[in-house]
Amino acid sequence: MSANGALIAIPQGLRQPLLDEYQSIGQNYFEHRWTPSELSGGKFCEIVFTILDGHAKGIYAGSPSKPADFVGACRSLEKNSHVPRSFQILIPRILPALFEVRNQRGVGHAGDDVDPNHMDATFVLSSCSWVMAELVRVYHQLTPREAQDLVDNLIERRIPLVWEGENVRRVLDPSMVLREQMLVLLATGSARVASSELLDWTGYKKRPYFFKLLREFHDQRHVELSSCEMFVTLLPPGAQEAAEIIRKRRRA
Repeated sequence: MSANGALIAIPQGLRQPLLDEYQSIGQNYFEHRWTPSELSGGKFCEIVFTILDGHAKGIYAGSPSKPADFVGACRSLEKNSHVPRSFQILIPRILPALFEVRNQRGVGHAGDDVDPNHMDATFVLSSCSWVMAELVRVYHQLTPREAQDLVDNLIERRIPLVWEGENVRRVLDPSMVLREQMLVLLATGSARVASSELLDWTGYKKRPYFFKLLREFHDQRHVELSSCEMFVTLLPPGAQEAAEIIRKRRRA
């Protein structure tokens, strides 16, 4: 049995978005793309809320929706004494915390000593995993271990495009040209990167050509290159091109 089969009682318009969002959270996490994990956590909350609301009412909405007062709506779910305890109390109390991470964390922290994104993404993945396993357990009357095993198999651990080690990052697709590698490394890392670090991460040996590309990126407004050329910051046009490169690689 698959998790999809175990959740067959949930209409397709809610079941498929639920599976897609959970897989997205897991894959982004394994690729060290912390912020997308947080954002997907917010969408996941909206889907799960719609499922719990439909289960309690005995009729499901055709697609996910977010109430204007999300926290208040989750509190209202606690009035549903006829549903399983986890659907009445536990999950409705977990969802607002997950939603808070999406709304309030990972923003305005640029000056902090410790970036919370990794920590927050770990919380998001763990919480969503528990919620998914509980949905599977309740809907198909499985043991907690059986439910968790099914949920664990949902995430296909593909080889990430970017690997991160101690003080080094690498693009794992050797066919990518230097220009693409530079943009992808900038897009999946910190907002501001030392030019020398970026050069080391690409493994490129011709320093003059590397800095020539950086200056071209600067002129095209893809990056902001500091006047001393020691630091580089990705700008929105560069981020857009990097996102397109990543999308194409995932579809390949």
